[in-house]
Amino acid sequence: MIFQHRILTNNAATMRNFMKYKFTPTSWFSLTPWFILFVVFWTTINTTFKKDYKSGIIESDAKGYYAYLPAFFIYHDLNFRFFYKIERVDYYNPTLYYQFLRVENNKTINKYYVGTAICLTPFFLAGHVITLIKGYPTDGYSYYYTMMTHLGALFYLLLVMLGLRKLLRAYDVGEKEISITLLAIVFGTNLFYYVVTEFAMSHVYSFAAIVWFSYAIKGYFLSFKSKYLFYSALLLGLIALIRPVNLLVVLAIPFLVGNPSQLLLGLKSLVKKPWVLLASILSFFLIASIQFLIYKHSTGNFFVYSYQDEGFNFLNPQISDFLFSYRKGMFVYTPMLFLSISGFVFLFRENRFQFYTLTAFLLVLVYVFSSWHMWFYGGSFSQRPMIEFYAFFAIPLAIAIQKLRRPNLRKLFIGIIALLIIVSQIQTYQYRRAHIHWSDMTKEKYWDVFMRVDRF
Repeated sequence: MIFQHRILTNNAATMRNFMKYKFTPTSWFSLTPWFILFVVFWTTINTTFKKDYKSGIIESDAKGYYAYLPAFFIYHDLNFRFFYKIERVDYYNPTLYYQFLRVENNKTINKYYVGTAICLTPFFLAGHVITLIKGYPTDGYSYYYTMMTHLGALFYLLLVMLGLRKLLRAYDVGEKEISITLLAIVFGTNLFYYVVTEFAMSHVYSFAAIVWFSYAIKGYFLSFKSKYLFYSALLLGLIALIRPVNLLVVLAIPFLVGNPSQLLLGLKSLVKKPWVLLASILSFFLIASIQFLIYKHSTGNFFVYSYQDEGFNFLNPQISDFLFSYRKGMFVYTPMLFLSISGFVFLFRENRFQFYTLTAFLLVLVYVFSSWHMWFYGGSFSQRPMIEFYAFFAIPLAIAIQKLRRPNLRKLFIGIIALLIIVSQIQTYQYRRAHIHWSDMTKEKYWDVFMRVDRF
C-alpha cells in the first residue's frame, strides 16, 4: 500500500495542463464531497435556517460545548454567571432548559470540554461581526451567532469528507468506490442528523480531527517524515480537548500502519529522532493543557473531573443493548455500519494483521462506550459516540465495494447501500418529528412506525 501525498505546484505548466484537462467519469467522482456538501447545505437551508435560532437550535449537551464562546469573547466570565440570564430570562424555554454547570471548589464550571468551542471560534467571531453590523443583540446567542456556528458544522463536514477521501486513497480505493462510501457515511448514518439538526454537538468536529489524525499518523509510519508526527500530535491534542475518551483512537495505530514490521520500523524511527518526538509530545500537551488552564482560572485547581457522579461501569457493559436494542441499538438505527462488517472478510483474506487489529480496536470502543453509566446517551439518535470513529467503518465498507468483482454481486451490494441510505433518511425524518423517541423506544413502537411516513 502506497501512502499518497500530492502537492499541486502553481506554475505555468500546471495551468496549461489544467486548461487542457477533460473531465472523465473518474474525475467527476472526485467532486463527490462538494456535491454532498451542497445537498446537506440545501437541506439545512430548507429546515434549520427557516427557524428562529433562538428557539432551541442549540440544545442539550451542545449548550455546554457552545457556552465557552460567549463566556470568553463576550462576558469574560469562565464561571458562566451569564447562564442564568440567558437560559432563564432572555432565551427561556421550559422544554429545552438545560443545566450544564457544576460546582467545584465553590466555583461554577462548565461540565463539558472546550475543544468544540475552539473548533467553532472563527465562525463565532464572524457571527459577532455580522451581529454588530445588523444591530442584533450582541449576547452570543442571537440569530447570526448560531447561524454561523451551523455553517461551521458544514465546514467540518467538508473536512471529514476530504480527510476520509485521502485516507481511503491510502488504501488504494478507487474514486468511484470512495464516492459511494462517502454517500453511505454521510446520508446512511446518524452523522447527517448531527450536522443538519444538532450541529453544535461535538461529533462532527471530533470526527474531522480523528480522520485527519488517522491520515497523518499513517503518513508518519509509512514515510517517517517528521511533519506527519507533528501534525498527529497537534490533532491528538485537539481530540483530547473535544472528548478525552476519544484518545482511544491511538489504539487504531497498528491497524492504520498495516503490518507489524512497518509498525516496528516506525517505532524505531521515533527513537532515532528524540528531539522530534519530544517536540511532538510537547505540542500535544500544549494543546491539551488549555482545558487545565481553564480549570485553574475557574477553580484554582488544574485537575477537575467535571462529570462528578457520572462515569463508566466497566464491570457491567451493556454491549448487546448498545448494539442491538430497540431503545438505541447502533445496528438497529444505523444498519449501514452492520453492512460495513462485510469488508472484514476481505481483510481476513488479504491482511490478517489488519483484520485482527481493527476488530480488536472496534471491540474496545464498543466495550468502553457501552460501559458508560447511561449507555443510551440520553436524548440521542442511534449511538452518537461512535460517529467520530466512522472512518473505521468506512474503510472496510470501501474495501468490500472495491473487492467485489462479480458485476451482479457488486450491483446487489451497491443496491443494498442505496436501500440503507433510504432507511436512514426515513428514520432521521421520524426522529426529528419524535416518532422515533429520543430515549424510550421499544420493540412495539419501533415496528409501529417502521418506514412509515404516511401519518406524518
